[in-house]
Amino acid sequence: MALVEVRGLKKAFKKGGETVTPLDGVDLDIYEGDSVSMMGPSGTGKSTLLNAVAGIDPPDAGTITVAGTEITSMSRTKLADWRAEHLGYIFQTHNLVPVLTAYENVELPTLLASLSRSERRERVELALEAVGLTDRADHLPRQMSGGQEQRVGIARAIVMNPTLVVADEPTGSLDAATSAQIQDLLVRLNEELGMTLLMVTHDSEVAQLAGRRLQLDGGQLIELNEPHAAMPSPTSGVLAA
Repeated sequence: MALVEVRGLKKAFKKGGETVTPLDGVDLDIYEGDSVSMMGPSGTGKSTLLNAVAGIDPPDAGTITVAGTEITSMSRTKLADWRAEHLGYIFQTHNLVPVLTAYENVELPTLLASLSRSERRERVELALEAVGLTDRADHLPRQMSGGQEQRVGIARAIVMNPTLVVADEPTGSLDAATSAQIQDLLVRLNEELGMTLLMVTHDSEVAQLAGRRLQLDGGQLIELNEPHAAMPSPTSGVLAA
């Protein structure tokens, strides 16, 4: 059974007096341990699909089921609770709180959960260790490089052992060398820790790193390579805590 099942997803917008339909009956299965990249021309609806799967931007029609839970019929309040428990989001521009340290930024998602202080600390320390930033825990964003900031963003995305991690252009704001480092990190988190990843990218080199590559065009998804077998994930989630 797929971890993520998207069926008949449709989304339309009004643009310049015309109706644009970036998603026109999209079907998609993502299996536990998959790494999936999605490419396509600008404006084709890649981020729209990503945000629909993330429970941020509801579709006009169709269903999305994640780990057996159908999220498209949830209320906004229930969706917010679901995202806090099951979803990690990696942004293009980090979206760190500038007055908080790396540790405090990563800790933010844990504050919404019923965890003790020691449990929160353990999760944050494990997440920072996973991205190689243990020695930057007390640094503010302005004291870190762009690549380090993105690593903090990734640590924040995985700190709650999410069911699914989605990434919107995770290397889009980085130089080539730093982008390569983040690419290597995402590959390692997927291959060694079993992180299930759905990623939007314009970079063909980044897309090639994923086990599955998809193209979104004309409202439809095209599989560019044969899906690999689902990778087994640790039973405790992305991070043991």
